[in-house]
Amino acid sequence: MKHRFTALIVAACLFGPAQATTHRDAPDMEKGAAKAPTAQQTKMATCNKDAAGKAGDERKAFMKECLSAKPPTQQEKMSLCNKDAAGKTGDERKAFMKECLSAKK
Repeated sequence: MKHRFTALIVAACLFGPAQATTHRDAPDMEKGAAKAPTAQQTKMATCNKDAAGKAGDERKAFMKECLSAKPPTQQEKMSLCNKDAAGKTGDERKAFMKECLSAKK
């Protein structure tokens, strides 16, 4: 009986860790996979691109304003698109409004 108990403990010590792997022990599948950027990362990239040529306090002020800017509401978007569509009629206006309202900015 004593030998069975000892054999059980030895087996648990030898084989237990091999079966109980953690995410640290598992191969890292995500390192090679490209992750989509978050909304904040996309915004940062856009603001950095738009800040080209600016330096020092001017760049700092621009980045602060750019990163804190909120996207327009649907109503504000509609108003801006309507102003930009002035002079367009029929299918041309319809196509313009569709594209303007579906734009991300």
